Amino acid sequence: MPRPSTGTPSPAWTDPDCPVARALDLVGDRWSLLVVRDAMDGARSFTEFQRRTGIARNILTDRLRRLTAHGILAQQSAPSGRRLQYVLTDVGRDLFPVLLTLRQWGERHAFEPGERHSTLVDQHGARVPDVRPTGADGAPLDADTTHVRKTGGPSHR
Repeated sequence: MPRPSTGTPSPAWTDPDCPVARALDLVGDRWSLLVVRDAMDGARSFTEFQRRTGIARNILTDRLRRLTAHGILAQQSAPSGRRLQYVLTDVGRDLFPVLLTLRQWGERHAFEPGERHSTLVDQHGARVPDVRPTGADGAPLDADTTHVRKTGGPSHR
């Protein structure tokens, strides 16, 4: 079933048949993912996003516009009613496992042993366990145990 139109033209897809490429076309630049990260961490206003990321105003304006146009963020009235704020949509919250996996990869590979870095903890203060994909049988999955299968498109029923 086709997805509902957001009223925003679809981007020119880098690789129209690949879900990874399409996802990267939508959120694959560093600023978009950092804005989503900060929204997950409670940022709501333009000023908060700019302060947390250090992003230039024109780039932040563009990223907020794109993330909103593609249904990752939504604008709503702030509690004061005087300004608009940005909130994650369900589509945006669906990026949590992506950011978690990217964070955990960074913890393992982007820091020297013993180098300080932030750590994600659960509501009880315990470190979030490493994400490890498993198959239907519970066996670990990796690049050697999976492959891509093309699915039907408009010409397949």
